[in-house]
Amino acid sequence: MSTETTEVHAEHDDHEGMTRKRIWNVFWVLLGITCVEFFIALYLVPNYPVFHPFANPIYIVLTLFKAFFIVAYFMHLKFERISLIFAIIVPILFIIGLILVLTNESHHWIDLRM
Repeated sequence: MSTETTEVHAEHDDHEGMTRKRIWNVFWVLLGITCVEFFIALYLVPNYPVFHPFANPIYIVLTLFKAFFIVAYFMHLKFERISLIFAIIVPILFIIGLILVLTNESHHWIDLRM
């Protein structure tokens, strides 16, 4: 009986949840990513035309990092079991794949009209 109790407490010790320090750390990470996005949008893109083609992919990657932090910490997905995480992430990946396939198909139909 005592080993089960110890295992349960050890499991809960690994998942502290959101402490004030962790919230502030996530805040600073999100603020840093946002500052980088603003720097790119307000300084690099207008002043360096060579940088313009790379701006959108960089925005997308930075936004995905921000979405990860928001989902992982503020929606508490980081502290959930792996089965729940897969139950949420796998359908999202299928939806993203469906959007990409449908976008490709729509371009095909547009090209057929021309």
